[in-house]
Amino acid sequence: MNLDELRTLHDAIAAEIEKAVQGQEEIVELLLVSLFARGHCLIEGPPGTAKTLLAQSLSATLPLRFNRIQFTPDLMPGDVIGSNIFNFQTHAFELVKGPIFCDVLLADEINRAPPKTQAALLQVMNEHRVTIDGTDHAVGDVFFVVATQNPIEQQGTYPLPEAQLDRFLFKLVVDFPDADAEFSILQRHAGQPLDHDARKAAIQPVAGLEELRAGQRLVDSIRLDDSILRYVLDAARATRSHVDIAFGVSTRAADALCGAVRALAALSGRDYAIPDDVKRLFVPTFRHRIILSPSAEIEGREAVSVLEGLLATIEAPR
Repeated sequence: MNLDELRTLHDAIAAEIEKAVQGQEEIVELLLVSLFARGHCLIEGPPGTAKTLLAQSLSATLPLRFNRIQFTPDLMPGDVIGSNIFNFQTHAFELVKGPIFCDVLLADEINRAPPKTQAALLQVMNEHRVTIDGTDHAVGDVFFVVATQNPIEQQGTYPLPEAQLDRFLFKLVVDFPDADAEFSILQRHAGQPLDHDARKAAIQPVAGLEELRAGQRLVDSIRLDDSILRYVLDAARATRSHVDIAFGVSTRAADALCGAVRALAALSGRDYAIPDDVKRLFVPTFRHRIILSPSAEIEGREAVSVLEGLLATIEAPR
């Protein structure tokens, strides 16, 4: 696969997703960047903004095994990863795999489960394998987690700990589409059956698993110039000394941003990155990885505005 073929694949996937999800072009773009960068996405937004449909539509464009877990307060780690069950007929323990064994996992309303259950995803998101009773089990080289959370309701939720947040490449915030896009959604749905599945039934697979792997290998071949690496590092280190940030990002976060920049460059048809790639991905990559200072929170400042102001002070390479 070459860069032109990867760009064509990107456009084809985005076009199929748009058959079901309209008015979220930037979110779709970043979701694809995350997929080809081998990252994971945390999507936050109010109910009814197509967060779940977005993950389902993505999996429908590729022949990927899709599973959904509805996170609830009584969900246990074994419900996610599976467990060894004693078979009285064979007199032996047999592994009953949990829904985590798939290619695309939708962790719906992940913040409704207690931290113990949230932590069941820590190993598999980082290593693509899970340990059950001391034995490692691989989930496959293509493993992509899309987690959603509702920022409106706080009762009965458990905020994700920093270690869990750091496993997500991006935190994407979904807002309501503009009036024209929203009217287009209503128009399209008005001519379709009311069955929910019918709204994504028109989505067709556009590539196979090997094409996806080839695209990921092509992203691996993209190399970043030292000037881009220095730009990322300067921005990351600046978060650790900013007056409005109590805890800045880690080296892993800076490395994650570099990987995302490589994916964005490749999906844009380039074998090189430019400073605008870093600027575009800086906030989605870092916004969930910083902790604002108490004074900034008291003054009502938000992570996005703080990060945008910080990046404006860092000189971009020419």
